Amino acid sequence: MLRVMNPSKPTPMRRPQVCILGSAEPGSTAYELAGQAGELLARHGVTVVSGCGSPATRVAAERAMAAGGLVLSIVPPDEMPPPDWPATVVVPCGMGDARNLLMALSGDACLVIGGRAGTISEVCLAWLHRRPLLPLVGCGGWSNDLPTNPPDERQNSPILPWHDIDALAGQLRQLGLIPA
Repeated sequence: MLRVMNPSKPTPMRRPQVCILGSAEPGSTAYELAGQAGELLARHGVTVVSGCGSPATRVAAERAMAAGGLVLSIVPPDEMPPPDWPATVVVPCGMGDARNLLMALSGDACLVIGGRAGTISEVCLAWLHRRPLLPLVGCGGWSNDLPTNPPDERQNSPILPWHDIDALAGQLRQLGLIPA
């Protein structure tokens, strides 16, 4: 999926990007795992793409930035969020819910945590555009059922479930998004 740089012939290359989709409330296991996921991605030089609209996607962005990572935030309105918004780069798209397509397309993979109706639309768009899906399982929410109930029968992309941060790291390694 990703090209590996040849150390004897360095060339500029974009960083891998992973979208964080979903929702989970503070104090929940899913919320804590979202934060750990943000840190893990940042430690491996993966850019986190997060709308920062739900507590889970926001904590992933905050913890990624605290770990020195880059965060791209694509927000639905047409204006910039407040200065304390947890992002390195903000794209105010002015597209409302149509922004979900930009989220689905902006990652080499999409990490799915819990989720409600907006998450389902992002997951279906990611599936249609062949983005690997990494659903958190065992913590409730829509992501819990994704491995056994994919968006449709086409098998457009892999669905790689995880239940803790070590399992997530293994799935990211399998995709070539973090080093083995």
